[in-house]
Amino acid sequence: MAGTLILVRHGQSEWNLKNLFTGWKNPDLTEQGIEEAKKAGRQLKAAGYAPTVFYTSALRRAQHTLDLILDELGIVNVVITRNQALNERDYGDLSGLNKDDARQKWGEEQVLLWRRSYDVPPPGGESLKDTAARTLPYYNRFIKPQVEDGATVLVAAHGNSLRSMVMAIEELTPDEILKRELATGEPVIYRIGKSGRLKEKVALEA
Repeated sequence: MAGTLILVRHGQSEWNLKNLFTGWKNPDLTEQGIEEAKKAGRQLKAAGYAPTVFYTSALRRAQHTLDLILDELGIVNVVITRNQALNERDYGDLSGLNKDDARQKWGEEQVLLWRRSYDVPPPGGESLKDTAARTLPYYNRFIKPQVEDGATVLVAAHGNSLRSMVMAIEELTPDEILKRELATGEPVIYRIGKSGRLKEKVALEA
């Protein structure tokens, strides 16, 4: 028996729109982000998905995304597990800064290194490796066992916490995961077998 894991990065946030490093800061969705989340819900409904287990982070933009998806699916009165283990990567001293301003302060190459390396964190923040170190144990302990038991699990979270899970599920190298971008509001769907191994990655129709 295989279960289904649905990963959705939150819709566009107010700070995405402003080109700011967000991390653990807590802006909400833009109007575009709200529509992206609703569209994800409509796509999942049209494809016949009916998730029964729900996870999100401790941050508003991911929680709002999940609520909007559930509205579109017509799912009410369910338990939603919120945990900061699923939070976005903490950008430390970069949080709240415009990305162009950060380049002017630290230099193009240094900011690129912080953003695109696997194990080099920005000052006071986390690398992708650090993010995986808190996200993956939570995934392995709580989320993966339910998928292995045949449940359909929906996780609404963030680009980097979800990339950590994608890296493990697809058995990608650090270099490979750094090249993987997760678009806002676009579901990534996996069929996962009893062993926890990937059986199928499912594409949704646009």
